Amino acid sequence: MPAQWTAEIIGKMHMHRIAKKRLAEHLGVTPEYVSMVLNGHRTPSGAEERFQNALADIIREQKN
Repeated sequence: MPAQWTAEIIGKMHMHRIAKKRLAEHLGVTPEYVSMVLNGHRTPSGAEERFQNALADIIREQKN
């Protein structure tokens, strides 16, 4: 079962119209890997912080 933080990430991505592909590019991973983490199929250590920071960076870039 996915963690609560993944639902928050998905919600923010939807609200800011950020595709998994863009998040993956920012993280330096594949969109498939992003999907696996967000769907709870992979649980790498430090993923929550990495994903939150990457998403915040992308949102900041969009505002500029």
